Amino acid sequence: MTRRTLWAYGLFLVILGMGWGLTQPLAKLAVSTGHGPIGLIFWQMVIGAIVLGLVSLVRGKGVPWTPAALLSSILIALIGTVIPNSASYTAIAYLPSGVISILLSLVPMMAFPIALGLGLERFSPRRLAGLAIGLTGVMLLVLPEASLPDRAMLAWIPLALLAPLCYAFEGNYVARWGTGGLDPIQTLFGASLAGAAISLPLAIFSDQFISPLRPWEIAEWALVASSLIHAVVYTGYVWLVGRAGPVFAVQVSYLVTGFGVIFAMLLLGERYSPFIWLAMMLVLAGVFLVQPKRRAATDERLAPAAAIGETGDQAEQ
Repeated sequence: MTRRTLWAYGLFLVILGMGWGLTQPLAKLAVSTGHGPIGLIFWQMVIGAIVLGLVSLVRGKGVPWTPAALLSSILIALIGTVIPNSASYTAIAYLPSGVISILLSLVPMMAFPIALGLGLERFSPRRLAGLAIGLTGVMLLVLPEASLPDRAMLAWIPLALLAPLCYAFEGNYVARWGTGGLDPIQTLFGASLAGAAISLPLAIFSDQFISPLRPWEIAEWALVASSLIHAVVYTGYVWLVGRAGPVFAVQVSYLVTGFGVIFAMLLLGERYSPFIWLAMMLVLAGVFLVQPKRRAATDERLAPAAAIGETGDQAEQ
């Protein structure tokens, strides 16, 4: 890889990080008018399925609906989107968007002990230190009275942590049992279709369905923008993994967190205490230590979607 090529890939990585980082404040705007999480998830899945369907059409490669592929799509839709996004959309209505971005970066630290239990990883003092440092960062978010703008927000931290925990389980599921023979684009496309099928009846029966015929406000536009950004950036990430390798591409996780905090400040006017800034530095340091050095920090079959909000964000394989 030439220096010029490396700089080009680095710039592309920054663009990916900016895109995924923007999805968190957009999610905050999407819940600002009271939309329920299941209704938002349904349209997120539909928009993602349309974009990825077009990508699949261009590739000439759809989803082979074998029993293994169908099971994989359903499970990834549940633990990679429906459950974690329900938690994130609910929590982000009460927590600062920047805090959600920091918590989502905990995926590799949550994935590591799960991988140990499944026999996918081996213990190392360095990675144990990363876990300890990351935990210290989380404690700085929740313990000091001056960390969060309102102490009542503390009750929503456990719900926000459910999303990275689901992504950690998802990444280890993929590493252990695979994706039913699907490549990354097929996996996300299949999960989007499955997620839409799962969330539609839930949205209707829970009275959370969002009619597209209603007058559109900032929440609806934010949802569409976030969903489009995610699908496009995910496709770009898969391309980058194929060109520069997964170890290089997974560094986008740091950029996603940083840009998520920056965009929350610019778009939402959020301001953070010194405890939150220190917590972010500790969490990112912990992620750096937990990630493996010599091999892919993420499975090439299911790249992280950071953002954020779908199939495998930052999950350590």
